[in-house]
Amino acid sequence: MAKNGVTMRPPAAPPAETAGEPGVPAPRTHAERLRLQLADDIVSGELAPGVVLDEMELARRFQVSRTPVREAIRQLGASGLVDVRPHRSAVVARPSRGQVLGMFEALRELEALCAGFAAERMTKPEQAELLRVHRSLKPVAKAGDSQRYHEINEQFHAAIWVGAHNVYLAKLTTETRARITPFSRAQFRNMGRLAKSHAEHEAVVAAICKGQSAEAVALMKAHIGYVHDAYVGYRPE
Repeated sequence: MAKNGVTMRPPAAPPAETAGEPGVPAPRTHAERLRLQLADDIVSGELAPGVVLDEMELARRFQVSRTPVREAIRQLGASGLVDVRPHRSAVVARPSRGQVLGMFEALRELEALCAGFAAERMTKPEQAELLRVHRSLKPVAKAGDSQRYHEINEQFHAAIWVGAHNVYLAKLTTETRARITPFSRAQFRNMGRLAKSHAEHEAVVAAICKGQSAEAVALMKAHIGYVHDAYVGYRPE
């Protein structure tokens, strides 16, 4: 479907997911599925800045009501990918390199705090869960499945937030990561990035399980820095 000179590809079918299976996320909502698809199109350049996002057209394209469309656009606005203007159509935007860097800097500090606290506070069962999720990423990285890796990667980081035993910090980190997801997700498409990400995780997990707080903080900061650099390599400005 063409819109303002840009061909908008149809949405991918939602993955077959079974709740309760190890490493399998819960099925996504319509709004989440739509948000991820549009974010991919914007970050990759298929939807250029200035393109109008018409709610009715998107509802027809995704075969949903306008409610999840509005929610997806709202979430994209929080990431700076869409300019949401009251009583007017939303327009594709693109945050500057400095704005993206600012988000990554905030996420780096929050994730590092979580890793440091997790090294001090994580229980043995929580460590076992972190190791389980981490190990489930290895075959996915080897297969080169960037979408699946992204899904389980979210579980990996969430396990660290839980192990930090600080509800307020976990909330801040969750919200910040949600805003930066379109950019962190894109970097997984870089050649060899999945294997490198898994190796970075390996070092973080080892530090946490050994109770090495300062080491966990430093390694997590480095990891998020590599994520930012990999995104810039995927979509240079």
